[in-house]
Amino acid sequence: MINTNNITVIIVTYLTKKNILLNCLNSIDNKIKVIIVENSNRFKYKKFFLRKFSNLNIVCTGSNLGYGKGNNFGLNKAKSDYALIINPDIICDKMLFKNINKLLKIRNNFSIIGCQYLYDKVFMPAGFFDFIKNKKYKDNFFIKKPKILTKVDWVTGCSLLINMKKFKNKNIFDENYFLYFEEFDLCKDILDKNGLVYTANNLKVHHLGFKGSIGASNSLRQSAIKLRNWHFMWSSFYFYKKHYSYLYALFKLSGKLFRSFLKAIFYIVIFDKSKKNKYLYRFLGILNGIIGNKAYYRGNNFK
Repeated sequence: MINTNNITVIIVTYLTKKNILLNCLNSIDNKIKVIIVENSNRFKYKKFFLRKFSNLNIVCTGSNLGYGKGNNFGLNKAKSDYALIINPDIICDKMLFKNINKLLKIRNNFSIIGCQYLYDKVFMPAGFFDFIKNKKYKDNFFIKKPKILTKVDWVTGCSLLINMKKFKNKNIFDENYFLYFEEFDLCKDILDKNGLVYTANNLKVHHLGFKGSIGASNSLRQSAIKLRNWHFMWSSFYFYKKHYSYLYALFKLSGKLFRSFLKAIFYIVIFDKSKKNKYLYRFLGILNGIIGNKAYYRGNNFK
């Protein structure tokens, strides 16, 4: 029996297509409380979804807060001891919530448990910050039968089970990030405080990938390319600076800074707009991290 009063699902949306979100909500046990956090001042399909799902609450933030701050907003609305954060382009396995309940009965001293993918055999759902240890884990991941729970350094942010009892307050994500690296940052903070991060092989989700919000529409594709690449590089620099040092971040990303600049020039010359935008905004993201600017970039379509 699922302890439905003690789990809340948090889904942060922004420009999410109706059918994508509908598939996500249909895959969630209807006894589990769900909070949709719409990162704007209006949720377009509010009446439709509230009529269809009695376990659903929808809140609007008023502006685009990004992944971390948006999830903090939702966590502050939740009353339960456990929160399952999922992206809107996630489809939960039919056994997910029953298996969560089983895990909670045998292991409750964790800070985070990450889910694994039903079909994806390319992207890793978890890993280690140490390069050698991570490579060994990755090489064996699809070969050896894993334990139900494996202690790891990080898990991906598309589906996270969070033990809220392990945190002093509900603003668990660093709000300096806008997009990317928030879950790695959170996991690193947990490890530094001797907390426990696991990946569970019986918690499965199907992640569609890049269908949840920005760039879901073809008309916003170029804007999404700019936004993603700017923030991926800014967040990379900020992560390394925060957890290691400014000089280490500079060492790690100086090569990408110069390569991105040269590639941007090349694609400008040959009139390849898409790749020009990719590398130009990568360059700008790193540059803004180096000079100490905040993660301010939103573009015209994602404010």
